[in-house]
Amino acid sequence: MLVGDAPYPVQPPSGSPVRNAIMIGAIVALLASNVYLYLQIDRARTDMAKLREQVLTEISNLRETSSVTNQTARRHIDSLKEELESTRRQANSMASQAKNEALKHADDISKQIEAEQKQMASQLSEVKESAGTANTRVGEVSGEVTNVKSQLGTTQADLKNAVADLKKVTGDLGVQSGYVATNGKEIAALKRLGERNIFEFNLAKTKAPQRVGDISVLLKKTDPKRNKYTIEVIADDKTTEKKDRTINEPVQFYVSKAHQPYEIVVNQVRKDQIAGYLATPKDQVARN
Repeated sequence: MLVGDAPYPVQPPSGSPVRNAIMIGAIVALLASNVYLYLQIDRARTDMAKLREQVLTEISNLRETSSVTNQTARRHIDSLKEELESTRRQANSMASQAKNEALKHADDISKQIEAEQKQMASQLSEVKESAGTANTRVGEVSGEVTNVKSQLGTTQADLKNAVADLKKVTGDLGVQSGYVATNGKEIAALKRLGERNIFEFNLAKTKAPQRVGDISVLLKKTDPKRNKYTIEVIADDKTTEKKDRTINEPVQFYVSKAHQPYEIVVNQVRKDQIAGYLATPKDQVARN
């Protein structure tokens, strides 16, 4: 810009309001920027402090957790070590116990074998003694046989003497009787003689007949003072009364299946009771 005729441009005055305003604005903006940056830095510092504190807290927690975990792991490991040691001790104890039991079992078997050997020796000794005893017994039996033979000879002699004492009498039917026994000894002799079947009886006075051999007998009355009695004989569905018979008297009657008569002999007469025997033929055949 030229003023008048001057050859040089005219410079605006240095204290121009626009320039001052621009500078002031720039300064204000710079100050605002500085303040903003300061605030950002302060906030960053605060955040960094918080972050550092959190990191330190996390590290502390991790250390505590690691310590607890290590302690738990250590206790578990110690527990496992104790359990392992206990298991080893039990294993050693069981092995020792098994060994002791095996030794005891072997000792028991040894004792059993020894006992059985002693028992076998004892049994062999007993067998030898039994053999000796058997030989002795054979000699004794031989002596007993000889003695029995002698007794048999004596018995046969006694039987002959007993039979000699027996008597044959006529029965109440007028038939010649066989031998008649008057006591127990003579009844035994009759049985040994074997000529007739002998059935001993001891009858009391009852309302119903009593079985003797293959017949029935009913005692009606006894007279001990006179040695008499009255009976009813039931045979072949027939009843025959034998009244006022005396002791040792052959009371005779026939049955359909025998050729010879049956005989009842009463040896004892007591009050309401008689004792004696029934004699029947050996051969049971029907008579004509």
